Amino acid sequence: MHPIAPETGANDCLQAAIYLLEQGVELLELISDDAYARRLAVALNASIGGHYRHCLDHFDCLLESVRESDLIDYDRRKRDLNVESDRKRAIAVSRRIQQSLRDLPVTQIHTTVSVRCKVHYRVDRTQEVDSTLAREIMYVVAHGVHHFALIAVMARVMDFPLPADFGVAPSTLQHRASLAARVSEVA
Repeated sequence: MHPIAPETGANDCLQAAIYLLEQGVELLELISDDAYARRLAVALNASIGGHYRHCLDHFDCLLESVRESDLIDYDRRKRDLNVESDRKRAIAVSRRIQQSLRDLPVTQIHTTVSVRCKVHYRVDRTQEVDSTLAREIMYVVAHGVHHFALIAVMARVMDFPLPADFGVAPSTLQHRASLAARVSEVA
């Protein structure tokens, strides 16, 4: 394993998180309150608000844990149902989290943290592992992209417009661009 300079990639990691939340806000500003809270049978009776709240819970849990200790316990998320049903509140929480990410000292990004989360379905024991704040930011971004993809499907079912590339992983966008470049070289 190679040591990482504290500044290497730290700003990219934070900017990716801020950008993901900006994509979320863009979507929330396009859809109606009803569409945000509507439960869709085809999506296991979930709502866009439920998926979006779930993403915000992970960001909030991460940032609150960092302020209080070096333990991130994803099982202790707030699960604020008001964020799930109130689109404007979700936007406000997104903006607050974005500001918290901007305020996070870049030098803190590679600090070691402990992460706790129940991962086994049949064993009633919580797992705890060492990680870094940067790795956990990467996790909540990737987790958010996954849920944004589900939100995108739900928005399409309801015929709502989506921001460009909403719910598409950065690596997928890069792969698509690479394929397009190869096709244009051949043509």
